[in-house]
This record gives sequence, structure tokens and C-alpha cells, in this order.
Amino acid sequence: MTTTMHDGLSLEQVRELAAQLRVDSIRSSTAAGSGHPTSSLSAADLLAVLMSRHLRYDWDDPDAPGNDHLIFSKGHASPLLYSVFRAAGVVSEQELLEGYRRFGQRLEGHPTPVLPWVDVATGSLGQGLPDGVGIALAGAKLEKAPYRVWVLAGDSELAEGSMWEALATASHYGLTKLVTIVDVNRLGQRGETALGWDMDAYAARCEAFGAEAVVVDGHDVEAIDAALARADEDLERPLVILARTVKGKGIPGVEDEEDWHGKPMPEERAEEAIDALGGVRSLQVRGPRPPEVERRSASRGQVELPTFDVGEEIATRKAYGPALAALADVDPRVVALDGEVSNSTGVADFVQAHPERFFEMFIAEQQMVAAATGLAARGYIAYASSFAAFLSRAADFVRMAPVSRADLRLVGSHAGVEIGADGPSQMGLEDLAMMAATQGSTVLYPSDATSTAALVAAMADLHGVSYLRTTRGGYPVLYGPEEEFPVGGSKTLRRSSHDAVTLIGAGVTLHEALGAADALAEEGVQARVIDAYSVKPIDAEGIRAAVAETGGRAVVAEDHHPEGGLGAAVLAALAAEPLADLHLEHLAVDGVPGSGTTAELLDWAGIDAAHIARAARAVLEG
Repeated sequence: MTTTMHDGLSLEQVRELAAQLRVDSIRSSTAAGSGHPTSSLSAADLLAVLMSRHLRYDWDDPDAPGNDHLIFSKGHASPLLYSVFRAAGVVSEQELLEGYRRFGQRLEGHPTPVLPWVDVATGSLGQGLPDGVGIALAGAKLEKAPYRVWVLAGDSELAEGSMWEALATASHYGLTKLVTIVDVNRLGQRGETALGWDMDAYAARCEAFGAEAVVVDGHDVEAIDAALARADEDLERPLVILARTVKGKGIPGVEDEEDWHGKPMPEERAEEAIDALGGVRSLQVRGPRPPEVERRSASRGQVELPTFDVGEEIATRKAYGPALAALADVDPRVVALDGEVSNSTGVADFVQAHPERFFEMFIAEQQMVAAATGLAARGYIAYASSFAAFLSRAADFVRMAPVSRADLRLVGSHAGVEIGADGPSQMGLEDLAMMAATQGSTVLYPSDATSTAALVAAMADLHGVSYLRTTRGGYPVLYGPEEEFPVGGSKTLRRSSHDAVTLIGAGVTLHEALGAADALAEEGVQARVIDAYSVKPIDAEGIRAAVAETGGRAVVAEDHHPEGGLGAAVLAALAAEPLADLHLEHLAVDGVPGSGTTAELLDWAGIDAAHIARAARAVLEG
């Protein structure tokens, strides 16, 4: 029998709801044969109070602009979240019991936005709260909306530095509608956490990062209710509710016991546990409705990109900011983030033009990418920039973006040995591989200011993770404003009917390839030169045709390690339809560089014009 409860539940009714959430967490994980029931049981009282009395949400309209947002940063507690969905009447009992963790079903082991009530994918611990910061930024700074962002975190994930980056950022931006609820159940996967139940230590740390900490008994519904009600007040700081809980709460012989993490209860044990909790219930509960908020409309006018004179020396990073500012002029959804290097990445032009849509993330690259993910979840077109080398710190956040169905636009400057004297700690030499390995990604590497501006605009309409690699030094503009740069295309800068070899480059190595072509021409050798500005997807057809027309002879040069970059993309393209007689030289940075001038380092790496010409001669002789 189904009993429907509306907002205004008594706390006694909330206790019944908590028991149902515990029972359903056990039932679903036992039926699936896997899951994390004990991690769900510890937080059941917290969620029962939240969903029935404080979460302002229209369950029939997940996109309602006034809806609060609920993020399970401890995504392994998915049995609890899906039990909440069943209690709200949006997931059936049958789906909960037969669809959880099953192939082809939407109730996955950890929550993803395949479900309309989930904003971002969680499960990689330390990401839900940073993502929530992005959603809260959208609400507070862009939408001026009244919604709250509720994040359920686990105590184990507070060992992740990204959680403290998130609290520091939330404090800096005054995100008082971001409420973090920490389920302090003492036990991690292999035993006790570092702080156990030292609630004073947790509180001191949260306060030190600029939050207001409230400690409660996580099984006292009156205390939980009072703590959650603080979100209705005019807070001065982000709120963190530290709830002391018991893992496996409500189950004799399981409560606060080790070795139960991530283990479903066997059927007989599950039946005993359900009986101990009072049996199966079918309560349907919907809490307070959200306030009415006007829906935002989105449209883009005709963008007028900056133009550059052919031959003028401009760093591609210096074209990024003006292009992004021009795009933002005609599209209010465009926002930018940076890792405290905006005067180097080139985004400073955007900051000057649209300061209200720029978010400084300081040197916290994980939080930067997470904030972009949260902003994207709210429909914003977010571009995040830093040095290419430092984006590797956020690799896991980039990896999770496709799971979140997030459209991220990342820009990495100061890539490769080309940057010179700063040395190897600053040289992004793995970034192309990292981004290319991301599911469904697009990887772009322009060689001049004109192509950079065009590709910045193109990224606005791309789905998934897109990455633009820019160069520190200034190089001649190669293209006029009339040129087009479709994603997946390439440009041929030198071509003749007598071409004997194809030279393929991108970024700085394209300019070196042009120099090599000039040197070869003086020797009577004509070389075709390809600008492979789209690394993924690569212009496979165009490259195969060029190499075939030059007798299977090709040289690929890249300012990147040999693995996973431009060379790998070209080789994959050629392998798709193998040439009968292929002679290819792949020049890349194979070693750990040091400091020096750009010319010295390009020579050391063997990717300058002289080495490209030498490699071309070698394939001609072969």
C-alpha cells in the first residue's frame, strides 16, 4: 500500500521515511548483488529530513529554474539516492530492485546525469563538492537565483585536497547557498578514517577554510532539522553540517563494524535487517516546492572575431582572449575561468571586457575544471585556461566530464619545449595525449592567431571535452580573415605537382616545417606542408591523400612527447587504410628537457627546421 506524504511532515513521519530509505538501500543492493548499503544507512536520517522538509524541488520538472540541487559527492551511496528517488515517486520499486547496477539500466553503480534529477556524475571521491561550487557560482553570480546546492559528502573524501579547494573557493566567493553535509561515519573502506569521530578537528578545519561548521548527531532528526534550517537564514559563510553517524545504522551486528564497506547483505541477513527496521514501506514524500523563477532563454548573435594581418607576429595565446571576448559579446552564456595566470594565458582581454562573467580559480586546477563542470551543468559555455602542464593536475576531473555529459572547453598555454628558459616543470608535453584519451574529446592545436580565433568560436558549439593548445612565443600570422577552420580539417600551406615528401606539423612545428620546406626547395626538393590544427579528429582523408601523393614519404614533427600526440593521430589515420609503401619519420620530444632559448630547445629535441629537413632527406633516400 502506498501512502503519500506532502511537505510539512512531522519528525515522527520523517523517522518512518528514514527507515524506508534504509530498507530500500538494503533491498536494492542485495538484489543487485553489489553496492554500498552500509554507507547509505549512515546517511538515511540526513536525507530523510532534507528531502521531506528542506529540499525545494519540483520532481515533475527537474529543469525548473528554482529547484534546489542535490549532489551525492559520496556517490557510492547510490542505494540511498535511488531510494530517495523511489520515495519521491520518480523511480518505481521495480526499477529500484531490478534495474540497480544492471547492464543497460539507468540506476548505475554511481549516479550519472542519465537520470534527470542528477546534475553531475559522482563516485570519484572529492569531485561532488567542487562541482557543486560551480553550480552555486552560477546561481549566486550569474542567475541571481534563490536555489540552494546541497552536497552530501563522506568523511573519507575529506582527505582529498579538492574538497578543501572547494571550501576555500566557496568562502572566497561568498557562496552562502552552498550547504555541505558530511556523513562522518568513522569507517572507510579498509578501516577507520584519519580523524575517526574527532568532530572538533573536522570543525576546526572547515572553519579555517572559511566555512561555518555545525556539529550534529546524524541520527537525531530534531538536531538535523534545526541544522538544515540554517540554510533559510542570511548566512555570512558557506555552511558545513558535520553529522556524527554510525555506518550500517539500524542493523544489529553490522553497525560500526569493519569489513562491511561495499558489501551487500546476503539474502537471509538482509531479511533479518529489514525485519529489524520494521519491514518494507511504500511512502511517497515530496517536500516544499521551489520558488517561481523565470526561465532563461539562450541565443547567440553574429560574432565578429578579431582579425590579424598576415605576417604579423602574434602568439596564439594572445588571440585567445580577444576571440573569447568577441564571442561573449554576442552570447551571454559564455563565461571564463583561469588558474591565476590570465595575463599569460591571454584571457585578460575577456576579464576586461566581461569581468562579471570571469571567475578566478587561483592555483587550484581541480577546482577550476570542477567549477567549469558545474557551470556547464547550468547551461553555461565555460572556457577554463591555465598552463598546459598544470591541467594535468585536474586529469581525473577531465576524465569524469564525459561521465557527467559535460561540455568543457579547456585551453592550455605555454606548451612544449618552445617556452624556453622556464624549464621542464612548466612545459606541457603530455597534454595532447591526456586530452585525446578522454572519451569523445576534441583536440585543437592552431598555429597562428587567425586559426586560434576561429577555433575558439568553433569550440562553443562542440559537445564533450574540447581542448585548445596555444603557444607562448609570437609567430607570423599565416591566414587571412576569410579562411575557415572546420573541426576535423587541415590546411595545406605548400603544394605543387612535384612534391616529394609531406611535412606535417602543428603549432610551433608548423612554422619549423615551413622553414624546412624552404631549405629543401633550395636543394631542388619540393615538400608539401600540412597544418594539422585538428589533432582529434584528425583530417585522416586529407593526410592519407597527401602522403599517398608524395610517394608515401612523410615527416611528422611535434612539440610533445612521442606518445599520444600528433604523431599518434597521424599514424592512426594512415593505418586505417595502409599505404603500400610508407616511409615516415616521427620527430617528438623524447627526453627530459632543461632550460634554454626556444631555438636551443627545439634543436635539442630534434624538432626544428634543420631536423625536419634532415628527416625529409632520410625518407627520400629510403
